[in-house]
Amino acid sequence: MSTQGVCLNIQRHHVVMDNGIVQVTLSNPGGIVTGIRYNGIDNLLEVLNQETNRGYWDLVWSAPGSKGIFDVIQGTGFKVIVNNGEQVELSFTRMWDPSLEGKYVPLNIDKRFVMLCGSSGFYSYAIYEHLKGWPDFDLGETRITFKLRKDKFQYMAVADNRQRFMPLPDDRLPGRCQALAYPEAVLLTNPKMPGFKGEVDDKYQYSAQNKDNRVHGWICTNQPLGFWQITPSDEFRSGGPIKQNLTSHVGPTTLAMFLSAHYAGQDLVPKIRAGEPWKKVFGPVFIYLNSARKGDDPLWLWEDAKIQMMTEVQSWPYSFPASEDFQKSEQRGNIGGRLLVFDRYISEDHISARGAYVGLAPPGEVGSWQRECKDYQFWTRADENGYFSINNVRTGDYNLYAWVPGFIGDYRYDVVVTVTSGSLIEMGYLIYEPPRDGPTLWEIGIPDRSAAEFYVPDPDPKYINRLFVHHPDRFRQYGLWGRYADLYPNEDLVYTVGVSDYARDWFFAQVPRKRDDIHVGTTWQIRFKLNNVDRSSTYKLRVAIASATLAELQVRVNDPNARRPLFTSGLIGRDNSVARHGIHGLYWLYSISVGGCHLVEGDNTLFFTQPRCTSPFQGLMYDYIRFEGPPSCEAAPI
Repeated sequence: MSTQGVCLNIQRHHVVMDNGIVQVTLSNPGGIVTGIRYNGIDNLLEVLNQETNRGYWDLVWSAPGSKGIFDVIQGTGFKVIVNNGEQVELSFTRMWDPSLEGKYVPLNIDKRFVMLCGSSGFYSYAIYEHLKGWPDFDLGETRITFKLRKDKFQYMAVADNRQRFMPLPDDRLPGRCQALAYPEAVLLTNPKMPGFKGEVDDKYQYSAQNKDNRVHGWICTNQPLGFWQITPSDEFRSGGPIKQNLTSHVGPTTLAMFLSAHYAGQDLVPKIRAGEPWKKVFGPVFIYLNSARKGDDPLWLWEDAKIQMMTEVQSWPYSFPASEDFQKSEQRGNIGGRLLVFDRYISEDHISARGAYVGLAPPGEVGSWQRECKDYQFWTRADENGYFSINNVRTGDYNLYAWVPGFIGDYRYDVVVTVTSGSLIEMGYLIYEPPRDGPTLWEIGIPDRSAAEFYVPDPDPKYINRLFVHHPDRFRQYGLWGRYADLYPNEDLVYTVGVSDYARDWFFAQVPRKRDDIHVGTTWQIRFKLNNVDRSSTYKLRVAIASATLAELQVRVNDPNARRPLFTSGLIGRDNSVARHGIHGLYWLYSISVGGCHLVEGDNTLFFTQPRCTSPFQGLMYDYIRFEGPPSCEAAPI
């Protein structure tokens, strides 16, 4: 380990940070990372690429109603913020003015790069600012991208059970692959490494939920070293803890995703309107480099990267960023409490909200946090007794939100919580009463906002990613939407309560069926018996949807040909989770009243129709379905 301080070398067109362990070269004043020297290798980034296509911040933006514009953010101003031997912090700015309208996103952007003494890597963060009176715009995506040397980095790791040698970027070129149903997916037909022949490559197969997206990257195995992207906090990401984002993929490419519409659609695109002022700090994230001796197991580098990730998480919020817009620990506040669940049809006592997701997000409606994308969010998991603490919260006004695995719906504490510097807010006992009108007559699935517990088929053998064979994430295989028609070629799915098993008999996604080169909508049946029917009372059908893509849910009771359904959701969702190998997108909960007059003693059938069928990717993923009897006449406990 070097004891050298951090040196700064400012050249005409470049600026170099060097702490004796890592040397980082950036374009001046663009702020593009053009070179990373480490462990005797002159540049870990792809030297065959132009300098502007190696390590960079980028975004996708548009004027309202216009097509998105991809922009690699090039600075026009350069400034040294800190240079004291212990730390170098550099600023690359691009300032907006009215002469740039239509050419660049109306934001002041300040990209920062930080190197610390003794650190095996470097940090980057940015401040985006839109001033009052500037034009409206949409911000579809922003991230940091690194493109590594393909001759060095060929083993990728995203999780303990998602890592492998990867195809080369050349394998995705014409003549070496076959295009599939959308541009990101290709079938490798003539790869340079014959072992990849017949596999599907698609970057979305390596997506991860925010809460799990802490460290990912690449290993060079022949002179063992690792390149890792570490994100120590989710506070600056949008959409909450289970929002999914890209990680690393063939390139070799590694990404730090901050904002994206993936697995959500336009709901997760910040829309700055009416000249509103807006400012947000993205990051810092850490680029960590490690190495091993030749002959050592290169996979040790992944284990070391996870240890470093934990160190970064425990160091959050960092004390070193020089920008006043990044609040330090002493400027932040903390909040704690205990969440309990009360459902009289399960227990007369309060139930601990074990493992609940509890978070602070900007004030809004119940459940609005999953569509919130302009500000900061702070999440934690409650312990087995429902106790939670959320630490290092930026000052401001929030609602406290929660959802509890095993229970439907969302909790919101109705009073706005104001976090001030140094505050310690004790919320006490909070009671969540999930939607419930009567006793459960039957249920399908597990209320956990995911369709993972349902039947996920084996892929078509022609479209395999070998990593996901016999894998818990088997839903990440390509083309599973087409397997529905293979399994149900003539008739749609029929599920019989008390007989069928949802893990075997409930297909994970209700998608159109392909028939004679066209797609047709599908109607699934749920058959169930009722020994007694109170025809003067109201029953309740709860349908929790884990994902929707340009879909519609129509519900009919005992008459599949009824002209008007008892319920329709209307057109909902742009998650695209079916095509992008997700098992959930945004969460929807519908509570449907079913009059006893629609039911009969004996055999009953619910018909779930998804009629939208212009694309194979349209459809619904169900989270959980419950049918409740009429409310009992018992008094609720006090």
